[in-house]
Amino acid sequence: MRTIPIITARERTESKVICRQHVFSAVLAPMREQLLAGGGIVFTDSNVVRLYQRQISRALEGVPVFVMEAGEENKNETTLFALLRAMAEAGLRRNSTLIALGGGVVGDLGGLAASLYMRGISCIQIPTTLLAQVDSSVGGKTAVDFCGVKNLVGAFKQPAYVYVDRVFLKTLPRRELRCGLGEIIKHGALSRPLFEKLTSAPDLFDLGFLAEIVPENICVKAGIVPKDPLEKGLRRCLNLGHTTGHAIELSSGLSHGECVLWGLLFESGLAARHFEADARFLQDLKTLCFSALESRERPTLDLTQALRDKKNMAAGEVTLTVPVALERYEILRLSYAEYERELREVGKRLC
Repeated sequence: MRTIPIITARERTESKVICRQHVFSAVLAPMREQLLAGGGIVFTDSNVVRLYQRQISRALEGVPVFVMEAGEENKNETTLFALLRAMAEAGLRRNSTLIALGGGVVGDLGGLAASLYMRGISCIQIPTTLLAQVDSSVGGKTAVDFCGVKNLVGAFKQPAYVYVDRVFLKTLPRRELRCGLGEIIKHGALSRPLFEKLTSAPDLFDLGFLAEIVPENICVKAGIVPKDPLEKGLRRCLNLGHTTGHAIELSSGLSHGECVLWGLLFESGLAARHFEADARFLQDLKTLCFSALESRERPTLDLTQALRDKKNMAAGEVTLTVPVALERYEILRLSYAEYERELREVGKRLC
């Protein structure tokens, strides 16, 4: 077992990420009486219930369970208010707890509901996908998609605990592993030890290798979030590849992590055009991204979506965090016309 604390002094909150196996028997079952006495609800999705319904029922008998239909398209205000209604009908109080058991959609939406209900109740994240384990469950970002914009409505809500269990990786299809690799490679660009492990790995998709580097990924993010919990400065480095990645995600049908990989590829090209970037590093990063993607077929690009990205600082301008060297990044601001022209030029050279 490994515990990684995240302490944000300004908000006076502490979040603990605990990496251990057997989360249902070792964590949830002992918690059942407390949840029944103080009030609690399990929030999950149809995919997780299909795989783990028996374990959920056995560990948390009597605790209300709210199940959303799986899929990013359901990460919206309709599902949010359905969950809030279920929380109210279950009689949750300010000392109650919401357990978000699932991938990034469940974690983001459940965390937001916990931040809103009675102005904030305790939230426990139990991420079941590789992407959620290494990124979205850690750091307190919560949100729903709104008006066609990804994560437009949200809040910062640090979970009390995040329990990371490697057993969940065994049920993930290869595409879900690829999705997680998008964020893992992004973290690698910010950490020399992690990047060296990734570039020397014989097989990025090996479950044993992935389970071993999950805690390292969490440590990368845990080292950044406390210094900038509200994303005013340093935490922007975690947006590497995300502006273009989100634009691709909203127009292509690819998963979030796949789009981050493409975002890193495109934005590395922009970095080379605008900064004195390390060419060897960018080539290694490109090789890693294509190894994870296992394809060089370019996705659909609707770059107008980048204009709606919440990181933008001015109308008609696109703000990007681009990798320029190992453990080094720059903030790049381009007019939309420049962004579109240059990105399409970069794309021609990628494939």
